[in-house]
Formats: sequence, C-alpha cells, structure tokens
Amino acid sequence: MAATTPTAPAARQTLAVLQHLAAQRGPVTAASIAASLSLPRSTVYRLLGVLEEHGFALHFPEERRYGIGLAAFEISSGFARQQPLTRLGGPVLATLVDRVGESGHLAVLHGRDVIYLIEERAPRRPSLVTDVGVRLPSHLTASGRALLATLPKGQVRALFPDRNAFAQRTDDRISRYSALSRLLAEVRAQGHATEDGEITPGLASVAVAVRDHTGWPAASIAVTFDSGRSDQAVAAIVAQVSAAAADLARRIRGRPLSAARP
Repeated sequence: MAATTPTAPAARQTLAVLQHLAAQRGPVTAASIAASLSLPRSTVYRLLGVLEEHGFALHFPEERRYGIGLAAFEISSGFARQQPLTRLGGPVLATLVDRVGESGHLAVLHGRDVIYLIEERAPRRPSLVTDVGVRLPSHLTASGRALLATLPKGQVRALFPDRNAFAQRTDDRISRYSALSRLLAEVRAQGHATEDGEITPGLASVAVAVRDHTGWPAASIAVTFDSGRSDQAVAAIVAQVSAAAADLARRIRGRPLSAARP
C-alpha cells in the first residue's frame, strides 16, 4: 500500500486534466487548463504529454490547444456496453422491493420520455406498464418528474416548448409548461416525485432521482403501489426509495456504502 501512495497525486491530477478536457466545448490551451485547475503549467504540459501518448488527448499544434482523444471515447463506449446502471441497479432495486413488498423500477431520461431499464416485480402484485424497454412521457410519470426536476429550467423549457410536447394518457392536468414548472418546483422542494392514476388508474408511484458525481441525473428509482395509501404508509415508502437512490448514487460514483458513512 505504501509503495503506491506517492503516485496518487499524479493520478488525481491526470484525471482532473482529462475531466476538464471532456467538459469543454472545444480544444483549450494548456495555460487555461493550468489556471482552471490551479496547477503549474509545467505539470500540465507533462500530463498532457502522457495523455496524448496514450490517445486520451489530442494536440492541435496550429492552434496550440488540446482536446479530448479517441481513447476517452472508447472508454465511454465500454461504459455503455457493460450496462453499469443495470448491473449496479439490479441488486439495489431487488433489495428495495423485498423491503417494501411493492414492485419497483429503474428508469432513465431520453428526450421527453423515460425508458425503463429494470422492473422488479413483487410477489402477488399486478403487472405494470413499466416493463423493460417501455417508453412513457416523462412529465406524467413519477420517474420522469424526479429526473426533470434535477435539470436546469432552461433545458426543461427546451424539452417542452409548447402544448404539442405534452402527450396525455388519462387527463390533461399537465398540458402547459407553467403547470409543469410548478409541479417540478414541488418535486425539488420535497425531494421526491409522485404520480397517482396518471399512468394506470388505481396505482400510484413515488420516485427519487439518482445523481452521478457531477450532480447530473443518471437514473431514477421508483416504487408503484395501490392508490389510497395513508400519508404515513407513503412516507415510509418514500424513505426506502430515497435510501435506495442514495445507495445507487454511491455505487455509480465508486463509493461503497461503508466508506460513505462517517
């Protein structure tokens, strides 16, 4: 263990440079990288040289700038191929369903829709429309509302520019951006989203967003149950869903549950 400790600062600096390059709209100068990361310019040039050598950075000599390299794209492609959300989320969702005795699902945002990646059916509970691969309008589902509430308001506005963007299923309660904006403000204030009868009459859902290390919504975890539950019963489900979302967020960020506790 002691032999690897001296390399840790260099590893952190290298990752910081790579993350900085990935976050830019285009190639940037070494000087701007050094200033943004508060690193000596000589250190930045040395790290960029290593990244360029291994394909993680590209040098544009005429512009004296650096950009993200093809090797970084290959890593992101590997991330997609390995389906980490499904692999990491499956055990978390299964544990949640065992605890609450209701069916649960994991979903991601795709445009104005949510796509369901996992459905974990609780014993003796009814079939749901949220099967794996199903797409539903995000503004009508608890999962979608939880995710939309984490986005910048300008991005939500761009997704729902007019009434034609609001697909409906059972009613038209949310058919304008102003109504959606008020709803998402409530979701942000309470920390979870709800839906009652808007997807399937007689069934309600609660959902919590799962954020990655940048704060961006990676997915949402939700549980569906019979409408008419008491406030106390719903609050107990919300607490379990929130705990599951926090657990998955720690896993996505590479932080085990035990390490996250003080």
